[in-house]
Amino acid sequence: MALDHDGIFKQLLSSFLVEFFELFAPDLLTLLDPSAFILLQTDSFVDLLDPDRRTADLLIQAQLRGAATTILIHLEHQAQHDDVLDRRMFRYFARFYDRYNTLIAPLALCSYRSPRRTAATSHQMAVGRRRVLDFQYQVIQLNQLAWRDYLDHPNPLATALMACMRMAPKERWLVKAACFRQLAGMPLAPAQQHMLATFVSIYLPLNGPEAERFQAEIATWQPAPKESMMEFMNEWELKGMRKGKKEGMRKGKKKGIDIGKKELLLHILSLRCGSLPAVVQAKINALDAAQILALSEALLGFASLDDLHAWLAQLELGAAP
Repeated sequence: MALDHDGIFKQLLSSFLVEFFELFAPDLLTLLDPSAFILLQTDSFVDLLDPDRRTADLLIQAQLRGAATTILIHLEHQAQHDDVLDRRMFRYFARFYDRYNTLIAPLALCSYRSPRRTAATSHQMAVGRRRVLDFQYQVIQLNQLAWRDYLDHPNPLATALMACMRMAPKERWLVKAACFRQLAGMPLAPAQQHMLATFVSIYLPLNGPEAERFQAEIATWQPAPKESMMEFMNEWELKGMRKGKKEGMRKGKKKGIDIGKKELLLHILSLRCGSLPAVVQAKINALDAAQILALSEALLGFASLDDLHAWLAQLELGAAP
């Protein structure tokens, strides 16, 4: 089962919107009132876009500081390289502008590992010497950012995104250790720390040799950060690391990722529906890959724990939710 990268990033960015703008668009943030941010429902653009991508990721309504002016911020996540990203960003812009008739600030966050060539930041059109269109948007391309530049950064989102930044293969365990150490020293709510740590674990799974280096590193830490790090790490990951030593690189890595998907899904469900009873968690852990994928799509429409109960009951009756 493939990871729902767009869903993972949407959840992360929704929870750390102000931190995102502090990192990558501070000039925009100075113009806005963060307390007035509202996430809007995005439309399905069936007629405008390719069949495999019809819905924009995040559309944020914001207010200019000291004014009654409303603007929209379109934040698009790109998990794979797209040669027509510029055209798609313009089509989103055109639809939003046609519907809302207001100022729009478009941004794209590219999280793919490769290629590393710079993504397009504009969509242009000309007829002879006549420039008909010059549409500009901001691109944040994580594989062009060096993870070491964000060491000891006070922004918690920067710490999590280090897991997707440019690094040498031999540095993977080192980056993960740095992420967890920084998270351990940040004054965050437990749910926020767990979300960020889970994100890092999903995007930096360690094989056997890497896990050994990682464990050797944290063994050198002082008791306080070491204990905090252990609290961050999910039980599935600790088991996967121990099993990775015995079973080898390939098998251990695969196991960690598969269980990690359910761990992340349970976390997102708890944020959306509240605390999950043990019996509900057990039912979700028993789902197969196809059912997990179906639940990942359905949870976006859940408003309470009752919705999750109804979905699981429908599944038990043999009906496809």
